[in-house]
This record gives sequence, structure tokens and C-alpha cells, in this order.
Amino acid sequence: MENPEKLIEQLFEKGILLNKEILESGNSLNSMLLSKLSGEADMLVLNKDYEDILNQQSSLVDWYEIDKYRVDAEKERDEELYQTQLQQFKHTSLHFTSAPIIQKQDISSLEVELTPPVSELSEKNKKTPSFSNAPSSFTSLSSPIQILVNYEVHPHKYEVKDFTSIFISRYRFLENLLRQRQELDNTLTINRILGKKEKERLSLIGIVQEINLTANGNLLVTLEDLTGKITVLFSKNKPELFAEGKDLVHDEIIGITGVCGDKILFAESIVFPDLPLTEPKKSEVEEAAIFISDLHVGSKLFLKEEFGRFLQWLKGEVGKEEQKEMARKVKYIFIAGDLVDGIGVYPSQEEELEIKEIHQQYAQFCKLIKEIPTDKQIIVCPGNHDLVHLAEPQPHFYKEYAPELYNLPNVIITTNPSQINIGKTATFSGFDVLLYHGYSFDYYVNAVESIRAGGGYHRADLIMKFLLKRRHLAPTFKSTPYHPSYTDDPLLIRKIPDFFATGHIHYSKVGMYKGVTMICGSCWQGKTSFQEKLGHEPEPGRVPWVNLKTREMKILKFT
Repeated sequence: MENPEKLIEQLFEKGILLNKEILESGNSLNSMLLSKLSGEADMLVLNKDYEDILNQQSSLVDWYEIDKYRVDAEKERDEELYQTQLQQFKHTSLHFTSAPIIQKQDISSLEVELTPPVSELSEKNKKTPSFSNAPSSFTSLSSPIQILVNYEVHPHKYEVKDFTSIFISRYRFLENLLRQRQELDNTLTINRILGKKEKERLSLIGIVQEINLTANGNLLVTLEDLTGKITVLFSKNKPELFAEGKDLVHDEIIGITGVCGDKILFAESIVFPDLPLTEPKKSEVEEAAIFISDLHVGSKLFLKEEFGRFLQWLKGEVGKEEQKEMARKVKYIFIAGDLVDGIGVYPSQEEELEIKEIHQQYAQFCKLIKEIPTDKQIIVCPGNHDLVHLAEPQPHFYKEYAPELYNLPNVIITTNPSQINIGKTATFSGFDVLLYHGYSFDYYVNAVESIRAGGGYHRADLIMKFLLKRRHLAPTFKSTPYHPSYTDDPLLIRKIPDFFATGHIHYSKVGMYKGVTMICGSCWQGKTSFQEKLGHEPEPGRVPWVNLKTREMKILKFT
């Protein structure tokens, strides 16, 4: 093999990394192989398996397919499965009932208990650019809708600076919010704190880099800003502060007050970017919105009868008069992703598919949605099962795979995430709805002790509250795949919404946090074999209903 350093540099410029196995094997990467690699458009980590494939192929290789084999094998802990799939790749490459449908449940039994904030922002948040496409307006029928935040991907060859710019923009925005907090009025940069010789009470703002427990049971957190790093100690003798510290996650940006020592800060409080306390807005018009998600059309486990009853209710065909009146008031229907079950999303999924062609899955979804009366506006975004790239922000649905979706007159398609304004009039500003499928939720259920102990997947309100406090939909970088096409972090919660609507976890929950109504849609799919392995117990067929004039909330049950 030629000089390793030179080879590594040469391949890195092409977006290719070599693993240690190849470097140590002494095999020669010939010019023909390098010419094949030069046509690859994405970052590639070349290992021995990939080298064997390149030696056999005469054209570009679908590395995404091979990576999926590795992911499947890792999930199943089955190396034999991976090798079998790899060998295959090498070879193949040369009706509805009218039963009672609604059980009503008051928001009072679902409210989150709130603790008054230590203090409010000293002044109103300054408006910042939304870093999105220009807002789009839809004034269809009597229900005006405006898309405030939407994303369009501009692919290019990504470099380290693309990821760096995301973190810097996140730091600058959240630092600006934190510096307005009274608790952080004596804030210093880390390099200045490290130069202190005497003990002094002060504060700092930083991004969480490391979290560790000491042998004595105290918590050590390494914080970083643009000037340096410092260790912050959370004493187990301060139980409330210690519990807050244990809920910190990597990459989030916080403020800390405490007493400095020798290259260390002894924490006394944590300050989060958080939301200001606001009074919930109420519409001048008597109308309602409902929130659903995760239909998974195409799955054998799609709940056809239950979803059919839901459609019948929306059309006013079933239910008591009070229930029919609730349906008549519905003007907005939010669908937070996973319209279809997709193909190859989880291990053994194909065995549980009724429709095994993605075009037909979307065609069937559109056939169902066409039954919804056209006086009701439907806003949809993609999820991780939909046929768009997994990295967030996820783009609009690809028209070539779901053409019928673009022909429905009362359907508005947004990206994931997005922010939409509904119900605006000449005298009312309307409601801002933050729509996010919720792919990052799995990470925080596992990583945050208070969420895990508080009910885990059954408490989507705790997850949403956690993210609102941090003003970010995925504060830990590895909690969701990131698309680095943006100079500014696209998952920041810059504009405070009136509603935060999500899905993904197949459990429905509603709550209120500092004036923001938090809503997690349910699902319309029975328990899959994959969910059974993970111990999930979905709660399908639940539909949160909100009266926009009174902000009264109810959970309608169709199962």
C-alpha cells in the first residue's frame, strides 16, 4: 500500500474514510477502485466488506442498502444475517360499524402540574428570522392558514464547518435568551473564570460536553463556550439541584450560577432558555382543531374499522347530537407524520405489510382522506415511516410517490418540523402550531431519568415540556439524524407556539406548559412485532379535540 497518510488525505478529499482494518491489512487500493469511489456523492467509511463489493461491481453501489443490512443486523444482534444479506447483494447486483364511538375525557385529568418559574424574561423576546422559506398563505373556504416556518433542502458537499455553523448558531441564539435572565446578570466567559484566583459567586453560559458521576456520587459536567471548557460540580448534598443536573443531556445549552474554585465551578442553580409565562390565546370564532398521527396505512395492523368510525364521525354520520356538534366545529385536522407504514423501516416489517408497494400505500391513504369533508382543512407533515429522507428537517412528500396527495383541495403539505398559523382574522392574530413528528422522543425517554421514571412513553407531555424548556426539538445531536444544509440550526424553537403537536410514540397525551398547549396524537395501528420486542403497549384510536374559542380539550376514543 502507498504511504498511508497520503492515501488517507487523498480519500478524505473525496469524502471517503478508511477503517483501521483496511489500513492494517496491507492490501493495495488500486487506481481502478479509486476511480469507482470518485463517483460517490456521499460520505463513505470504506471497510473490508465494501472493498470486496467494489472489486465485483462495475457501476456505483447503493451504499444506503448495504448500511441498512448492517443496521438490521445490529438491531437483531445477528452477524450471520448481515453476511447473508451482503452475499445476496453481491449476487443480485452483478367495512365500518356504527357502534358507539366516543368516550370523552376532560383535560383536567391530563394536565401537567406546573411549578411557577423562578423569574420571567426581563423583556420580551426579540424577533429573529425564521430561517425558512417565505411564509405561504392558504385562504381556503372560511379558514385562513399561513405556513410560517418551512424548510427546503439545498444539497451540497458537506464539510465539518456545516455542522459547526449549526452549533454556533444554536449557541448564539440561546446565549442571547439566557443573558436576559436576571439570575445570570454576572455572566463571564469560561476563559475569564479559569483565570480567577479567589472564590467568587458568578455565572456562565455553556454547552454540555460531558456528564460523569464521581466515585463519591457527585455529578461532574463539562461545559464549553467559544473561549474554553470548565468542569462544574453538582453536589449530591443538594438533592433538588443534583436531580436537575442528572437530567442534563449532551449538547444542550444552559446557564449555571455558582462559586468558582481552582479550574472548577460549584453549581448553585441551573438556568434553562425556557419559555416566558404567557396567557393562552382564545379565538373569537367557535371552531375546533383535532390532532392525529401515525396512521401506518399499508400495514396489516392498520385499524381500518376504527379509522372508519373516525371518518364517519367527522362526516356527522354517527354519534349523539353533542358528538355530531363537536364534529361540525372541526375546521383544522393536523396529521403529524407516518401517513403510511413504508417499506423496510424495521426488521421483519415486510411480513406485516398488507400493501407492499409504496405508491399504493399513499394511494390508499389519499382514498381514505378524501372522505373527510372539504370544509375541514388538513395539514400533514412526514414522519420516519414516510418516503422522505430520515434526516431532519424532513422535506415535503415526494410528488412522484404520492401524486394524489397534491391533488386533494383541502390538504396542505408541510415539512417536518414546521410552524403553521391558523384562525387568523382582522382582529385576531390566530394560533401558531409547531408541528413535529417526534423522532427524537425515543432518545429522551431513555436518556432522561425524570421522564423515564415519570412514565416514559406514556408521558409525551413530559418529553415536550423537556424540549420546550431547552427551546430545541433535539438538543442532543445524536437524538435524531440532522441535515446540515442550513447555516442556522433548524430545530431551534425560535418562535414560541400556541400549540406544540407531535406523534411518533403511539401514545396520546395532552398538557399545558406556560401557555403552550402540548398535544401528542395517538396512532391507528395495532402492536407490531418490533414494538412487542421493545415492550411497547400502544394506545391507538385516540383523537385530541380542542375548542379554539375556550381552549377546552377532550380526548375522543374510537377503539
